[in-house]
Order: sequence, then C-alpha cells, then structure tokens
Amino acid sequence: MSEHTLDARNTLCPMPVIKTQNKIAELSDGDILVVTCTDPGALSDIPAWCRINGHTLKSTDENDDEVIITIQVNA
Repeated sequence: MSEHTLDARNTLCPMPVIKTQNKIAELSDGDILVVTCTDPGALSDIPAWCRINGHTLKSTDENDDEVIITIQVNA
C-alpha cells in the first residue's frame, strides 16, 4: 500500500472526477489517493463516484478555497 497525490486544482466539473478516475486506474488495491481541488462540486461528485465504483472515501476536508479528498482504492 502506498500513498499518492493528485492535483486537480483550477479545474471545473467534470475534470476533478475524470482526473481521479484516471489516476485510480493506475493504482493498486489498498493504495491511498489524496485529491486536492478547488471545485466545490467535487465534495459531492467524487464521493458519489467512489460509491458507484466501490472505492472507500476516507475523508473530506475543506481548507480555505481547497477541497482535499482522501480515497482508498479497492480492486
């Protein structure tokens, strides 16, 4: 298991979800992905995508104008 980061700042819907999907496709079961974005819609879009695709949402945080979402990859 390893931790990876994805910078999806300054992109608008649907790009944060698409970038997350593409990055997770490169990762292994159990890996952690920390996504940083500035699109407030990502707070609902990425967790919904995780539920549909069977990945575990570990946390969501808002820090000033950034949203930080942590996902555990499930094969």
